[in-house]
Amino acid sequence: VQLQASGGGLAQPGGSLRLSCAASGRIFSINRMGWYRQISGKQRELVATFSYEGDITYADSVKGRFTISRDNAKNTVALQMNTLKPEDTAVYYCHAEDILDYDYGGLTSPYDSWGQGTQVTVSS
Repeated sequence: VQLQASGGGLAQPGGSLRLSCAASGRIFSINRMGWYRQISGKQRELVATFSYEGDITYADSVKGRFTISRDNAKNTVALQMNTLKPEDTAVYYCHAEDILDYDYGGLTSPYDSWGQGTQVTVSS
């Protein structure tokens, strides 16, 4: 599967940005889709995830400010980021977990995939 992320950019503190990610390929199903971020010099961390069944997880640092949404039929996931803070500045990565693809009349084993990162900068 290929994950194509879009959105991001520069926002002022208190502003908003929206990230979108679309998965493409011979997709049968994707269990969980979500967003991670990597702040310069630090490890990649979870921001928010959305399971196929509708279970949502947020990092404590973004609860109440970020909203994740998902369209299972279109294999897309989006992240609406409001009330942005300078500490939200990072490279954001789309992630898909437990992907099953069609494969010669059957299905592949589950695997994960990362999209290309998109920069989010929050600064006045």
